[in-house]
Amino acid sequence: MIKIYTAPSCHSCRKAKEFFEKEEIPYQEKNIFVTVLNDEELKDILTKTENGTEDIISTRSKIIKESGVDVNNMTISELIAFIRKNPSVLKRPIMVDDTKLQVGYNSEEIRVFIPHEKRMREWACKKTECPTYSKCGN
Repeated sequence: MIKIYTAPSCHSCRKAKEFFEKEEIPYQEKNIFVTVLNDEELKDILTKTENGTEDIISTRSKIIKESGVDVNNMTISELIAFIRKNPSVLKRPIMVDDTKLQVGYNSEEIRVFIPHEKRMREWACKKTECPTYSKCGN
């Protein structure tokens, strides 16, 4: 199941949810300001990043700027505690499934969450090339 970590006023979060709804892909939304992320969720997100905290932490965040904390020098436990206490430091949306992570909305990159079978049907059955396009489910 895909989890989307969102914030209510986030335009990119709304676009991501619209994408999943349009594609009829089930997801679980977690508002980071209502639901406190648990240690396992944060560890899962961190292990799927390519560049560690750089991928998920907004250095432009007011809390980061005012407190002067250096998240790169924190232990994992300190980082998790910091994020749990200050969820606004997270970039949004964060979309994650069993193997993939995407931070922010990108209309091309988000397509990796479309199930393989559906992507193959779309690829094989283009509107201009398929006499049964309307029956293909596209």
